Amino acid sequence: MKKNILYIALLFFTLSSCKKYLDVNQNPNSPTTAPINGLLGQVTYQSALNVFRVGNLTSNYVQYLASPNAASPSDIYEPIDASGTWTSLYNTMTDIYDLEKLGASSASSQHQGVAKILMALNLKMVHDLWGKAPYAEAFTSLKLTPVYDDAQTLYTNCISLVDAGIALLQQPGSAFTLSTSLDFVHKGNTAAWIKTAYALKARLLMLVSKTGSFNANNVISALNNSYTSNADDAAIITFDIRNPWAQVAQNNAVLLLGGWLSKQYVDMMNGTIYGIFDPRLPLIASITQFNDYRGTRNGAGRVGNGTSMQESYISTTGYYSSNTSPQFIITYSEVKFLEAEARFRKGGDLPAAYAAYLEGIRANMNKVGVSAVNRDAYVNHASVSVGSANLTLALILKEKYKSIFLNPETWNDARRNNYLYQGFSLPLNAALPSYIRRLDYPSVELTRNGSNVPAITGLDQKLWWDQ
Repeated sequence: MKKNILYIALLFFTLSSCKKYLDVNQNPNSPTTAPINGLLGQVTYQSALNVFRVGNLTSNYVQYLASPNAASPSDIYEPIDASGTWTSLYNTMTDIYDLEKLGASSASSQHQGVAKILMALNLKMVHDLWGKAPYAEAFTSLKLTPVYDDAQTLYTNCISLVDAGIALLQQPGSAFTLSTSLDFVHKGNTAAWIKTAYALKARLLMLVSKTGSFNANNVISALNNSYTSNADDAAIITFDIRNPWAQVAQNNAVLLLGGWLSKQYVDMMNGTIYGIFDPRLPLIASITQFNDYRGTRNGAGRVGNGTSMQESYISTTGYYSSNTSPQFIITYSEVKFLEAEARFRKGGDLPAAYAAYLEGIRANMNKVGVSAVNRDAYVNHASVSVGSANLTLALILKEKYKSIFLNPETWNDARRNNYLYQGFSLPLNAALPSYIRRLDYPSVELTRNGSNVPAITGLDQKLWWDQ
């Protein structure tokens, strides 16, 4: 496979880390099957890990997490070098590019379809963090310093990729079928991949809610073809060692500190802000020495020394952070909140928007493991069951914020809705006068492709869809 050497610094690491999952016995009489499904395993696994990698960057910006160290750059909006995440995204997209080409040359429409959907997923993450980025010239050996494509063009490409992926998966007669063991997301189920493609398309269409091109009906149309239950969620459940958030929690337990919960998140969950305790909190967070849940203010750093349990962290046995927890890509609960927002923005459809809003809450609570009694007590609380006439965008976003915990899509929600979360405030000693809107370009690009890297005015510069 050809690799653009600009984007392959971590290639051998990623291949070796996933090697046990790519245990393919090559048949010399069928030379295409093994490589194509080996690549399928690589790109499905790494794409899900990329969601973690990006979420690990953005979770401080939406105050899910806070640094235990005072004035940490990740907390206070100072530039960070995200070279590792950039490289992982481009390594994965290069493998996806190869999978798509191999699928085309071997008449495997199923592999082509999944490749296009995963390319859209990863390219969207690049687009959401940085805006302009290499794409058209990025994946062959012909250009070692690829030009940067316009951000809005990247967005349009993502939509086109999803549509093409759906069409390919709907074609009969694929020469090779998706491996049930090496498709780590949907186990070779093409119908499931089509649902995920439509969920991703709805997410893409909602991203432009601030622009004149937004069309609520198009979002709803995509959602009508997507998930219908928690069983449809796109996630991986098989790991090299453990769920990556579990590794963060395990590291914290041995004082390699990380995974500390933000005061904003904990106060949204423990009743401080909304006057009702959210029963999901004990299934996510560690309890303090005071037998309660306390967060760390972003920018302030830890209160104790890291060993005295004075603040809460993601738990080593939590739903999202145990060794065997799923690493989610897109979920049914997110789909229901997308529906609620689309119908709310459309107007004249408040009862349906309200029903989707309540279903999003119930679905996430059922998945996380909240008891029916506690779930119903929360949903029926006057602050949650407000009636369709009193539904607001802030309520929808609040419950979505809780339900897609640690997912990088929350930063998109925050930016396109101007951080519309009750009680939200700038970190202590923030380096910007307003909320952060983008990432700086990483040093790996500035060093190797600096002549093409666009100049930016600062980390408060709004991307095109956030104007």
